Amino acid sequence: MMAGGTLAAVDPGREKCGFAVLDAHGTVLFQKVIETLNLVHEINDKYDRYAFRVLALGNGTTSKEAKERIEEMLPDLRVVLVDEYRTTDMAKRAYWQARPPCGWRRLLPVSMLVPPEPVDDFVAIILARRFLEGAASGDV
Repeated sequence: MMAGGTLAAVDPGREKCGFAVLDAHGTVLFQKVIETLNLVHEINDKYDRYAFRVLALGNGTTSKEAKERIEEMLPDLRVVLVDEYRTTDMAKRAYWQARPPCGWRRLLPVSMLVPPEPVDDFVAIILARRFLEGAASGDV
C-alpha cells in the first residue's frame, strides 16, 4: 500500500501535461491539464497538500526528461513508468462519460466525437489506475 494513501500521475507532453492525484482506491482527488513548464511546480505544490510518495509517469513523449526533472526536485518521490498504450482513446471515452455531450452532439456516437478540450488529465487518471491495478496484482 502507498504511504499517505495517495498516488500522483502525469501524462507528460512537450507543451502540456495531464496531472492527477488519486487515493488508494482510485478515487480522483485532483485533476488538471497544465503547461509543461509548470509541471514541477504543480507537482511540488500538490506533493505538500496530498502527501503522495509515488508518481506514475506515462512512458511516452518526453517521459525521460520529465522523470529527471521530477526526481531532481523531489528526490524522495518514487517515480514509476507506466505503459501509455491506448490511453488517449480511453481518455476520450472517459471525458464523454464525465461530460456527456449535449445538443446535436448527443445524437452522434461518442467514438465519432472529438473532445473540445485536452484530455491529458484523464490520461493521467488512467495511468494512476493502471499503476494501482499492477500494485494490487503484485506486478509493481
